Amino acid sequence: METFPTELGILTCLMILAASLWIPYIVGVNTVPEGSLPADAPDGFILPGNPTLHRPWVQRAYRAHLNLLEQGIPFAVLVLLVDRMDGFTALTFWTAIAFFWLRVAHAIGYITAGARFPLRPLIFTAGWVCCLLMAFAVFTARGIA
Repeated sequence: METFPTELGILTCLMILAASLWIPYIVGVNTVPEGSLPADAPDGFILPGNPTLHRPWVQRAYRAHLNLLEQGIPFAVLVLLVDRMDGFTALTFWTAIAFFWLRVAHAIGYITAGARFPLRPLIFTAGWVCCLLMAFAVFTARGIA
């Protein structure tokens, strides 16, 4: 029986996170406090289509989801390429784990405003470095680099 690589398990968890990170935003959109809208606001004033009209944490939830997609999709493709080339190593193992937890920390820190400058950009940059490491693994899997 063939084993399921940790990198693919982590990728699965990352995709579950990406598929679920819309939830805080939608909760925020649908729990606008009574009386917080202008009296003359038309129906649909605070619809999901305009995140700038929402409370700050709801705006941050929207951006956290977009940020995860910005890095998560390229990372996912790289992991799948490494898998296709049978190139999983200790580097890819630890890079996948680090990337997942960086993205969890980034999302939590962004939504709660607990990760401010310079922490949040540092977490995002560390995720980018993980993408570079996984790309390196693609190129070294077949001796390309």
